[in-house]
Amino acid sequence: MRQVFTTGLLWISALGCGLMAGVYFAFSTFIMTSLGRLDQAAGIVAMNAINVDIVRSLFMPLFLGTTVAGVALVVMGALRLGEPGAISMIAGGGLYVIGMFVVTAVFNVPLNDALAAVQPSAPEAGAVWATYLKDWMFWNHVRTVASLGGCALSIVALTS
Repeated sequence: MRQVFTTGLLWISALGCGLMAGVYFAFSTFIMTSLGRLDQAAGIVAMNAINVDIVRSLFMPLFLGTTVAGVALVVMGALRLGEPGAISMIAGGGLYVIGMFVVTAVFNVPLNDALAAVQPSAPEAGAVWATYLKDWMFWNHVRTVASLGGCALSIVALTS
């Protein structure tokens, strides 16, 4: 039973991390580039709309569920140190939780909140938008890599 639970959790983690990597990859490779080509007011309005809708979508159960799976993998791996796949479980879960969840909470969400507070047509909005695009994209790249790494390490643990 323990092995079935572990295997199931690793599959959930691999699929969840992979899906999250895809979402972040899309933002990193074309969504933010497209928004950045809009004038500041349109870009800000569009990004604020995305930020409102994303927390009301199926993204949130995936975001939170995969984070819980990552924490569980760290704990399970620590309890099974020395067993095949334990280090991959710890590394994959930890990479995902820190590189995706913590980065989102500490960097991306505050940037989103600051963007939501600016009047899109205000004179200072151009500078806020330019800084937002640069900083948000950097941290989104981190989330993309962390999610992809969490996926890969979950697969490594599955095959151990």
